[in-house]
Amino acid sequence: MILIPSSELPPALLATALILDVALSIRPVQFIRDCLHGVRFPEEWWWSLLVIKVLAAAGLIAGIWVPGLAFAANSGVIAYFLCAVVAHIRAKATGSAFWNNCLGMLALASATLVWSFI
Repeated sequence: MILIPSSELPPALLATALILDVALSIRPVQFIRDCLHGVRFPEEWWWSLLVIKVLAAAGLIAGIWVPGLAFAANSGVIAYFLCAVVAHIRAKATGSAFWNNCLGMLALASATLVWSFI
């Protein structure tokens, strides 16, 4: 297994997508608000998602130089979005936000892992 990404571009792109997601979630735009309400995630815990995504983005960037860190962060992002998929399915919230945002980010994170480490 490769402990340093084979290219800096995939982890950097995933980190950028996560930071953009954080920026849109600080004062959630309507589609993010609808998504979080759709899975019945309590508003008082929305801040925790921002922390998770910022730490994941930092891990992806630092992991370009620190062996194993980008792999761990990338794996964590995949786990995060797998949990989001489960939450959407359990809540029967499988509208466009589920297909575009949730599965889109899961696909991006999975492609990043494959492109960078396998």
